Amino acid sequence: MQFDLHRFANFISWVISPVVVAPAAYLAIVMVGHSNELHNMAYLSVLFCASTLAPMFLIYGLKKTGRVSDYNITFREQRFLPLLVLTAINLLGYEFMLQLLAPRFLSGILLFNAVNTIFILLVTLQWKISIHLFAFSSSVALLFLQFGFVALWLLLFVPLLMWSRIRLKAHNFMQTLVGSIVGFTVMFAELKWWTGL
Repeated sequence: MQFDLHRFANFISWVISPVVVAPAAYLAIVMVGHSNELHNMAYLSVLFCASTLAPMFLIYGLKKTGRVSDYNITFREQRFLPLLVLTAINLLGYEFMLQLLAPRFLSGILLFNAVNTIFILLVTLQWKISIHLFAFSSSVALLFLQFGFVALWLLLFVPLLMWSRIRLKAHNFMQTLVGSIVGFTVMFAELKWWTGL
């Protein structure tokens, strides 16, 4: 039973991971919320590359070269370099969005992904905030801004994800709680200000 619980926690941790949750949120936002946009597939491609493809290749490369010990980058000291590179990737994605004349909401996602990654990077110098919870709750904030209160039911998954990260000994309770609260609050405030929604 102990082994099964661990496997279930690991499954939850991968299913509700940043490289899965973020692109799923972007897919809904672009294909439903911006379905009439002429270049919506181009917008989605930029968001997908910045949120999933680039991070996956980056972390895979760092793991292969021994710069990180595991794909979840469990050790705080190993997070600085990938976070720095991800900041640059999101800024590059933001520039692509500007060139595509994307809606302000969509370009703002990448801009504030970069800003928030810097925030996480600075926090990481002293403390280990949960990136899983930060990414999940900030994605819910985006969906809330796009679709309204119906998106908030997704917050019911927060305790489950918190449990999985704690169960896997990747974080303690406060690291997951702070990640979830700050992720939602910061992204909501940033995009609301940016778009004037």
